[in-house]
Amino acid sequence: MSSPSHGNRDVMDAEKSIEFHGVSFRLADGKTLLSGLNLEISRGETLVLLGRSGSGKTTTMKLINRLLDPTDGEVRVESRSTFDWDPIQLRRRIGYVIQEIGLFPHLTVAENISVVPRLEGWDSERIKDRARELLSMLGLDPDRFSARYPRELSGGQRQRIGVARALAADPPVILLDEPFGALDPITRREIQCEFKDLQVRLNKTMVFVTHDVREAFVLGTRIGLVKDGKMILLGPPALLLESNDPEARAFAQCFHEAGSAENGA
Repeated sequence: MSSPSHGNRDVMDAEKSIEFHGVSFRLADGKTLLSGLNLEISRGETLVLLGRSGSGKTTTMKLINRLLDPTDGEVRVESRSTFDWDPIQLRRRIGYVIQEIGLFPHLTVAENISVVPRLEGWDSERIKDRARELLSMLGLDPDRFSARYPRELSGGQRQRIGVARALAADPPVILLDEPFGALDPITRREIQCEFKDLQVRLNKTMVFVTHDVREAFVLGTRIGLVKDGKMILLGPPALLLESNDPEARAFAQCFHEAGSAENGA
């Protein structure tokens, strides 16, 4: 098994954004979903949590924004324990994008993007300018899309608005829980490329959950491979291809098969 600490050396001296120290999470019935996780995520990096359904990826993510609290250990965001954060204030500093998007159907695109800035007390002109800036950044013409409603958008357009809403108040951390999983393959590839460009431009700390190994390679600075509530590998994407761990080898095989299928298409 590859040591989960391998690949951490490059981030040890960088400024820490998120830390897990001996973190476990158990349900009320005693079932353990996450066990003894130690992890440091540096500012500006994109960590992809990769694993099968039920492996503990989303549990790990929800511990960052206090949708869950650890049973044991400590999670720190910006050097403060999540227990010391007011949950509402913490979540306003963390953008959150999910597969179902969760746009408010009765609000326009611009109004959906502006939810958190409005709660933060931004003035109306600043809110309007920010919504237009983000729409342009994500390839959507503000004059065409600002006044539309979610029902008038395609799946790919709605997902872009979900990303824009997460970025609206300029949070230092973005969490993304399989955000592109419901999209068709072509749209998914397009948005992955756009998102890769956004990563470079914005330099945000991002934690991205997926079970798609190809997506992990496209988007991740590092990959954390999770199985049965434990992180069994942590490092740059190439480490997954070199590992002899059976779970890593299974995902590496999927990666090679996807590449072969593309080359043969």
